[in-house]
Amino acid sequence: MTPVIRIAWTEDADRSLPLPAYETSGAAGADIRANLPDRASLTLAPGERALIPTGLRVEVPDGFEMQLRPRSGLALKKGLSLPNTPGTIDSDYRGPLGVILINLGQAPVTIEHGDRIAQAVIAPVLQASFELSETLTETQRGAGGFGSTGQG
Repeated sequence: MTPVIRIAWTEDADRSLPLPAYETSGAAGADIRANLPDRASLTLAPGERALIPTGLRVEVPDGFEMQLRPRSGLALKKGLSLPNTPGTIDSDYRGPLGVILINLGQAPVTIEHGDRIAQAVIAPVLQASFELSETLTETQRGAGGFGSTGQG
């Protein structure tokens, strides 16, 4: 079954911009665009982050989430990323869809109205139950944390 993501415009959105779309037949992520007030641009200084409006509200079906992820070209060429990647849009959220961008580069980056700023990946979600236990099963790794399995 292919999940259907229902989309509504926010009240102030520029409705001439394209909806999220997969740019190739094999793409895992659909591109999300900046929908900036008054069709203005926004410049992020190095280290600065901002919530970029998309002009969209979404309805993700039960049992799925929408993951917002960085676009690799923007990360490599301009240093733009998402500080909370992947950002999760839950199936019961109906508010405006915003993308938190951060400039990890060394130069200011300007986001133009309509720029593709992130990608949305739709993924299935399982909800677990949580149970308190006095003991946990032993494993070879045990309590070894970050880097405990070695290098290479």
